[in-house]
Amino acid sequence: MKKIVIAIDGHAGCGKSTTARLVASKINYLFVDSGAMYRAITLYVLQNEISTDNSNEIIKYLENITLSFEINPETRKNEIILNGKNVEGEIRGLRVSNNVSKISAIKEVRSFLVKQQQELGKQKGIIMDGRDIGTVVFPNAEIKIFMTASIEARAARRIEELKNKGESFSEEDIIKNLEERDHLDSTRKESPLKKAEDAIVIDTSQLTIDQQVDKVIALVETKTESL
Repeated sequence: MKKIVIAIDGHAGCGKSTTARLVASKINYLFVDSGAMYRAITLYVLQNEISTDNSNEIIKYLENITLSFEINPETRKNEIILNGKNVEGEIRGLRVSNNVSKISAIKEVRSFLVKQQQELGKQKGIIMDGRDIGTVVFPNAEIKIFMTASIEARAARRIEELKNKGESFSEEDIIKNLEERDHLDSTRKESPLKKAEDAIVIDTSQLTIDQQVDKVIALVETKTESL
């Protein structure tokens, strides 16, 4: 089977990363969670008490940040490494979620990460999810998918995710966070969240993760058979 690039974009909490990770595992592709990269930089900013409003200071500190991924031997998941430390758990908290869209809007931060992401895709056989993968990172990807879901469905998933980590937040707080992120992601000047013209839309509101995975794999099989 010929290796291709699969780009998945969409709103927060619609199942992009989980679906992409499972698809990658099933078809033996490299999975890259681009959102984890932005979250890791956000975590670095918060840990070092840099003001999230001080973009100049944040840009200056980028040279101190090294990011990579490693496979967790127990879960077989690709996890983010920030300056030599696995921070996969830390980047998923609400504090990072509340600030990541602001950090992601900084042009220099996006340029810093897009360059790394594009290097990863040169060998093909990669599936990456995020906000601007099909429009900026891989505009020539063989498959582009745009995932969305109702705010209620996304909030329920995020609550369950946080619950599994031992964290508890009200539905109201989660919906507020998602709405704020949607607004910031879609209206930012640099690489706003939007559907690529040739992207296939998948509404995951009523779909299980397995159904999402099956839909994506079906698209991959159809595409690779035609190449």
